[in-house]
Amino acid sequence: MTDTPSLAEDLVTLGLRPGATVLAHASLRRVGFGPDMALDALRDVLGPEGTLVVPTFTAGNSDTSPAYRDRIRNMTTDQIKALHKEMPPFDPDRTPSEGMGQLAEAVRRTEGRVRSTHPQTSFAAVGARAEELLAGHDGACHLGESSPLGRLYEAGAQVLLMGVGFEVCSAFHLAEYRVPDPPRRRYRCVVGQGGVGRWIGYEDVDLDDRDFGALGADFEKGDAARPDPVVHGGRVGDAYARLFPLDEAVDFATQWLSGNRSRRLFTDPSQNAAGFLH
Repeated sequence: MTDTPSLAEDLVTLGLRPGATVLAHASLRRVGFGPDMALDALRDVLGPEGTLVVPTFTAGNSDTSPAYRDRIRNMTTDQIKALHKEMPPFDPDRTPSEGMGQLAEAVRRTEGRVRSTHPQTSFAAVGARAEELLAGHDGACHLGESSPLGRLYEAGAQVLLMGVGFEVCSAFHLAEYRVPDPPRRRYRCVVGQGGVGRWIGYEDVDLDDRDFGALGADFEKGDAARPDPVVHGGRVGDAYARLFPLDEAVDFATQWLSGNRSRRLFTDPSQNAAGFLH
């Protein structure tokens, strides 16, 4: 088991610095250490002026997702109605994230953390700029300009991928809002109102991350040919990690998606990362 000082050293070697704002995605199983140790190492490196942000998405809070359709596949009509009625509303103070990993849950449970209020694509953060970056997450904007991703872009944040690839890089979703005339769709989820669950529907960009692996590979390949590469790679614990500027990744992704993705690139929805929203 790697200790906290050596994890911090790995992060510094990768390029993380005190005072930085970083959006982190991690597979701690691959990196080889526990969530408390990982969180301690990140906060030690970032210091009191730094900010750590993680996605705390809630895939199950929907009746328009593949997760929901899989869940009701063999249910009777009465069973589906009962499930629909009993599904708990999103509570930013209590609802756990789903499929976001141990680091995300460690941040979400940390005393003093801030969490944005979107019922499906919330973020949690600790540090100096947590309140500023996560405030006012528009309930009808999953991951666009009126979400924390828009603020992270303006704040000059970095993206940290530890033991995971570009396939789960949530920052790329901001680019989906910036391509011309992005496809849109309806979403439904349950929120709390006066202690009672209430189902709401809204329209937003039709998010799809199934080409993010190819997008990230092209971003990294093009960056490596530059005289001053911005993607820094190296070992953190037992796994490969990447650190890069969020704004440069989003700018590249906007151009890449405009040229490589048709309005209906995929016809068979999956549950890869934010694909759960489809």
